[in-house]
Parts: sequence; structure tokens; C-alpha cells
Amino acid sequence: MTVPAGNSGRANKPGIIDEIPKEVAISLAEAGGIPWLCSLIPVETDLTARVEVHKALADPLRLKILHLLSAQPLCVCVLKHCLRIADSKLSYHLGILKEAGLIESRHEKNWLIYSLTGTGNSVVEREDPGSF
Repeated sequence: MTVPAGNSGRANKPGIIDEIPKEVAISLAEAGGIPWLCSLIPVETDLTARVEVHKALADPLRLKILHLLSAQPLCVCVLKHCLRIADSKLSYHLGILKEAGLIESRHEKNWLIYSLTGTGNSVVEREDPGSF
């Protein structure tokens, strides 16, 4: 059985759900209704930031970099040695991780030292290889 969902002050338009299952309607009404549910959608800028983090995590090489940096801050030469990749390729991936806010760098004399940000650290801590 279905019940009217209500239109939340909007005129009925084609494509808007006119009926929903009774169980859903009851639990939704108890929780605060459709306006409450819609208010749970994050603002666009927050979603955009999350998308950037997910894009940065979508490459195995960048995940390797994060795991190396979870051990301690490292210079490019150590990362390059462990990963066995060219400077330009490493630089590209470090840039993506930095842009996503997962790593940061600091100058120490002639060296750039990379480390995880708080966000980067929490991403590595939450990652569970057995969860996939």
C-alpha cells in the first residue's frame, strides 16, 4: 500500500514522487519529513572537496605515497627510491595529493619534506585492505 508523500509546499510536477510505501512514509514523517531529509545533503563546496579527495585516492601509486608518508615525513628522493618512478611522475602525483589536502610540504634547506595532513592521516588510518 502506498500513501501520498505530500508536496512540501511545491505544486505537483511530473517526476516528483506522488506516492511512497507506507513504511517509508511513516519513518520519514517521524524523522522530520522530506524537507528534513533534503537538508541532509551537504553544500556543493563540501561535496566538491570530497570529490577531489576521492579522485586523489583513485590511483594505486598515490595510495602507496600516502602509506609511505604515514610512517614519517619523507623527501622526494626517498619516495622516488621506494616507488621506482621518474621525478616528473612523482611530482605529478604529489601535486594531486597536495591539491586534495592529503599531504603538505615544508622546506628544509634545499629539500622539500612531504608529510600527511590531518585529513591524509585519517584516510590512511581508516583504510582497511580486507574491506574490499
